[in-house]
Amino acid sequence: MKKSSLLENLTYNENKVSISVLHETETTKEIRVVMKENQVMKEHKTSFPITVEIFEGAIDFGVNGIIYNLVKGDIVSLEASVPHDLVAKQDSIVRLTLSKLDTVDRVIKVTES
Repeated sequence: MKKSSLLENLTYNENKVSISVLHETETTKEIRVVMKENQVMKEHKTSFPITVEIFEGAIDFGVNGIIYNLVKGDIVSLEASVPHDLVAKQDSIVRLTLSKLDTVDRVIKVTES
């Protein structure tokens, strides 16, 4: 059994989106994305399917030019190679589930430019 908390050691970074690995399983990596209001993750895509859960707050989630207003409790899944972006409408905590084959470094690079 593995146990993690989306709320433990929580830090809202004023300057950029905060990314942390909660834990890994045999098939996935569970990532916490912490965004202050108005922070952005620019358009990007993955080589593997992802699942995104809004744990707290509200996000504008852009997919192929369409903006979806996601709020606390919403969960979306995307197939590989689908362009998407995120804009925090409120301070937000997002749980991101990656394939074990995907890299956390890829996610971090999205937040750096």
